[in-house]
Amino acid sequence: MATNLVDPPQERSTQRFPTLPDHLEKNLVKVFKLLSDETRLRIMLYLAQEEELFVTALCERLNQSQPAVSHHLALLRDAGLIEARRDGKHNFYSICREHFHSIMAELFNSFNDPDENIIRIDNFVLTQDVS
Repeated sequence: MATNLVDPPQERSTQRFPTLPDHLEKNLVKVFKLLSDETRLRIMLYLAQEEELFVTALCERLNQSQPAVSHHLALLRDAGLIEARRDGKHNFYSICREHFHSIMAELFNSFNDPDENIIRIDNFVLTQDVS
């Protein structure tokens, strides 16, 4: 008797995804490309944890030179993901929350009814706090 070793085909989600506005799609692609680099992703994670860091602190955490870290910071800043604040000799960097919030708000509005603050993708749920 032969045994079927092939798993039955998985049911594909029938959920339909909306077409995103061109500018939002391009912005999301740009953000995801930037964050696909390990150093830039780690910078964003450190900034999310610490609120604000100066270049030397990032260099120490990343174990990278100041020019290398500054290059990554410039790319993130040019994309509007982070912002700089100068204090004396130090530049302090933080996540540009307004830019992030505007991208996410537009993404939520593209996915569903403006009165609904939830995006469902299979078993995952992303909610928007409107308080």
